[in-house]
Amino acid sequence: MNLTQSANKSQKRVFQKLSDATGWTPLVRLNKIVQDFEPTEVFAKIEFTNPMGSIKDRIARHLIQKAMRQGLLKAGDTIIENSSGNTAMGLAMMAIENDLHCKIVVRSTTAKEKLDALRAVGADLILVDPSLPPEHPDSYNQKVYTVLKQHPEYFFPDQHNNLDNNEAHYLTTGPEIWEQMSGNIDYIVAGIGTGGTLSGAAKYLKEQDPEIKVIAVDPEGSVFYDYFKQGKLTKPYRYFIEGLGDEELIKCVDFEIIDDIIRVSNENAFKYTRKLAKEEGILAGGSSGAALYGVIQLLTTINQSRPKRVVTIFPDSGGRYLSTIYNDTWLRNLGINPDQF
Repeated sequence: MNLTQSANKSQKRVFQKLSDATGWTPLVRLNKIVQDFEPTEVFAKIEFTNPMGSIKDRIARHLIQKAMRQGLLKAGDTIIENSSGNTAMGLAMMAIENDLHCKIVVRSTTAKEKLDALRAVGADLILVDPSLPPEHPDSYNQKVYTVLKQHPEYFFPDQHNNLDNNEAHYLTTGPEIWEQMSGNIDYIVAGIGTGGTLSGAAKYLKEQDPEIKVIAVDPEGSVFYDYFKQGKLTKPYRYFIEGLGDEELIKCVDFEIIDDIIRVSNENAFKYTRKLAKEEGILAGGSSGAALYGVIQLLTTINQSRPKRVVTIFPDSGGRYLSTIYNDTWLRNLGINPDQF
């Protein structure tokens, strides 16, 4: 089945199971929030229209289906993964459909809405203290391995280092963007968390047009920016943008395909998240605000002698952050004044 046939089929929106509804998310032009940069156009891929509410449904479906085809996973087995919540929701969906058990290592400070949603779909949560250093056996990065020593029979997809993550976006996200934009793209701007989204989609897009520039967005406190810019690892520190950045280098981030990285603070990510809701009506999560900040920074620097076409990706919905990013008290407790947004 070619991409056009697949797109036409998906437009019927009738599927045999929920996971089949993953993908072919809409691409929406941004208007008011980027009007100062016209005639350059900015389009956002709205990934919270996936069935479990985020772009991570793509990798959850791909990783689990591939593992089951390869005989690495069968009904009755247990999946374990560390996740900020979105991949976990996708894995919970796949667990329900395939009679699997799902255990998720998640930071205790993860937005309450995410934790409640995971419990609602039957995921078993292992909460970890986010203040622990990455080398600590009970830290977010290491807890999975601690559990696997006790239960080596568990299946660990390892979204941070399993290049099937990238493959999922190479096979779906990239081709969708290319077709939706009719191949007319100058820049793709997206946050890097596991790195799979940008690395996989950008690989496909650059194969179609090597002139496309790939811009990553990384939070202050993550290690990716300094490693890309200076080739050295700096000590990470805590930040509050869920789903972006990391405390250590991971295999799914393909630095070779990235043309530049823009660094974003908590405050700017959350400011643009809320601006996005108020000016475009797009209620998205903090990683979307971070991506939008990256787009704005890009637009202020590029030569506007000819109109450009920029694509960005909004990974999840703001409905998962009503108690955090969209809560004035929560922001003030971080030292951020929402009145200045």
